[in-house]
Amino acid sequence: MRYVFLVLFSFEHNLKYSGIFVKFAVVHFGRLSARDNNMKENKLSVIYMLIDLLLLNLSVIAVYDFWEVTLAYRLSFYILQANFAWIITAYTFNQKNPYLRDSYHNRFLTITKKVTVFFIFSLAFSFLFMKMNVSRLYILVSVALFWALEVITYWIAYSVLYYRRRKGIHVKKLLLIGYTDTSKGIKELITDNLTIGYKFIGYVKYDNRTIDDIPEEDQALILGNVSDLENIVKENNAEVLFSVFSFYRDEANIGEYLKIANNTGTRLYVVFENQRWLGKNSDVETLGDYYMVNPQHIPLDDIDNRIMKRAFDIVFSSIVLICLSWFFILIAILIKLSSKGPIFFKQERTGLNNKTFMCYKFRSMKVNVDADRMQATKNDCRITPLGKFLRKSNIDELPQFWNVFLGQMSVVGPRPHMLCHTTEYSSLVHCYMVRHYVKPGITGLAQVNGFRGETNELWKMERRVKLDMKYIENWTFMWDIEIIWLTVFGKNVKKNAF
Repeated sequence: MRYVFLVLFSFEHNLKYSGIFVKFAVVHFGRLSARDNNMKENKLSVIYMLIDLLLLNLSVIAVYDFWEVTLAYRLSFYILQANFAWIITAYTFNQKNPYLRDSYHNRFLTITKKVTVFFIFSLAFSFLFMKMNVSRLYILVSVALFWALEVITYWIAYSVLYYRRRKGIHVKKLLLIGYTDTSKGIKELITDNLTIGYKFIGYVKYDNRTIDDIPEEDQALILGNVSDLENIVKENNAEVLFSVFSFYRDEANIGEYLKIANNTGTRLYVVFENQRWLGKNSDVETLGDYYMVNPQHIPLDDIDNRIMKRAFDIVFSSIVLICLSWFFILIAILIKLSSKGPIFFKQERTGLNNKTFMCYKFRSMKVNVDADRMQATKNDCRITPLGKFLRKSNIDELPQFWNVFLGQMSVVGPRPHMLCHTTEYSSLVHCYMVRHYVKPGITGLAQVNGFRGETNELWKMERRVKLDMKYIENWTFMWDIEIIWLTVFGKNVKKNAF
C-alpha cells in the first residue's frame, strides 16, 4: 500500500508532467476509439492503459526507493520519462479487441513484445533528454519489475475469468442464425475460447436451404428454420442471437429478428459476411476477427457506464446496510411481535438476462399460500397492521439492498416481477422482456411516477413497461440520482402503495 500512496502523492504534488501525460493518454485513446470504427471495446483500452500506468509507476518508485547508489536525477524525471515511453509504446500496438478473449499465451507474448519496445524507447529517451549520466541498470531493473507485474496481473485476471466461465458464471447461450462459412467460423471461435463467455447451442438455417445441403457432421446442430425462430429461442432458452447478415438475403429479415429478440428478451448482434460493408463511423464491436453491430444498443451496454453504476450500487447499499443495521433489528423485532411467521419474505423473481434470483423483503403479510401468484390489493386482508405502514413507507423494500450488494439488483431499475407475471405479461405486453436487459431495481422511473402496486388492468402494466423502456434506452447516472431523490421526497411514489 505504501507504494500506491507514493504513486498518488507523486502524481498530485511532484509529478505534474506525468499527470499531463496520463491525461494525454486517456483523451487521445478516447479519440482513437472514435476514429477506429467507434468500437466500444476501445473504452476498455483506456482502463487497461490506466492499469498499465499504475503498475509502471509502482515499479519505477519501488526500484528507486530501494536503489542503493545515488542516481543522477530525481524520481520525478524517471517517472516522466517512463510514462512518456509507455504511452508512445502503446500507440505502436493495435488496440483492437482488448477483452480477455484470447489465450493467456497470446497475451503473455503481447506483454513481452510491448515491454521490450518500451525498454528500447526508455533507453532512447534517456539518451536524448537526460544529459547527465543515467543508470541503464536502474532502467533495466524497473522495466523487468514492470514486466513481472504485468504478467502476474493479467494472469490473475485470466485465471479468475476462466474459472468463472468454467463454472458457467455469466456464460450466455448462443444461437447462430444462418449456416455459412462466417457462422461456422464464429462457432469454432467461441467453442475454442472459453473466456469469451458464450455457449453455442445450435444453428438456425434459412428456409430455402435443405438439411441435405449441410454436411452430415453438422446436421445435428441445426435446430430448425428461421420461420420458426421465436419458438426455437424459447425452447432452447437462448440468450443471444448472432445473425450472419448479407444484403442480398437478409435486409428485410433483420427487423423481424429484432422484433423476436425484443419479445423474448434475447440480445441480437448482426455479423456481416462482407466486413467491408461496415462504414468507418459504424457503431461496431469485435469478436476475434469478426465485426458485429448491436441494433439494441443501450447506454448500460457500455462498460464504463456499467462500472459507474455498479460502483455506486456497492457504495450506496453498503452505507444503507451499515448505517441502518440498528433499524433492521428494530423492524425485525416489531414483525415478530406483530404476527406469526418469518421476519423476511423471500420470493423468486426475474432478473438480468431473464435469470431467476431470490428477492428479499420485510414480511408485511400473514403467511399465505397465494403469496407467489397474487398481488397485494387495496384493503387486502392478508396485510398486517404493521405491514400497511411498512408498505406505505417503502420500508419493506429495505432488505433488497442486500440483493443490490450481491449484484442481483441495482438501486435504480425496473422493478422485478414474480415469475408467474413474467410468464403472463411477456405474451400480453409488447417488448415486456426488454425490461430484463438491465438489472432490476429497488425503485425505478415507473414507481416515482405512481405506477406501482397492483396491475389489475392491462394498461397499467403497459404504462409501467413503457416507462421502464424509456429509462433503459436513456439511462444516465444523474437520472439515477434524481429517481432516488423522488423515491424519498416525490409526491407520486406513494400512490398505490398498499
